[in-house]
Amino acid sequence: MKIVAIDFETADTGADSACALGIVTIENGRIGSSTARLIRPPRRQFVFTYIHGITWNDVKAAPTFGEVWDDLEEHWRDADYLVAHNAAFDRKVLYTCCAKADRPKPETPFLCTVRIARAHWQFKPANLAYVSEQLGIALNHHDALSDALACAAIAAQAVQEGYALEGARLGPPSY
Repeated sequence: MKIVAIDFETADTGADSACALGIVTIENGRIGSSTARLIRPPRRQFVFTYIHGITWNDVKAAPTFGEVWDDLEEHWRDADYLVAHNAAFDRKVLYTCCAKADRPKPETPFLCTVRIARAHWQFKPANLAYVSEQLGIALNHHDALSDALACAAIAAQAVQEGYALEGARLGPPSY
């Protein structure tokens, strides 16, 4: 089974404003390849620099989402699931960015590690920082690659402990 953990950081409140992407593959329960990319969003306005530290100057020469997505296809191709922490957010960013970049959105089902943390370990709160701390996972929160690695580690540990991933599957988007 191949699972791909993703994490987006966004520049502003628009779902099309991805400015960073982290991707980590999990194959047969083991964390495999990982990569992160900065992305030039469609607007120069950055509202969330105070969260992730990324500014327009960091991304003004970076590739667009479409260019990044095309380059990273090998990571998510043939995945059985995409997984993210608070997956509804990352799915919305992904689908919106795909639409704006005229790229087909992946048809791969999404899993949410918030749901996994609540159902499997009964964690409350279930934010990424708390779950990572409880499971002993290193985290540099709001760094796209670190967040994706933490998400991958959560999913991999749950699978190793016998959690049935289908319980964390998102339904169809409501937007």
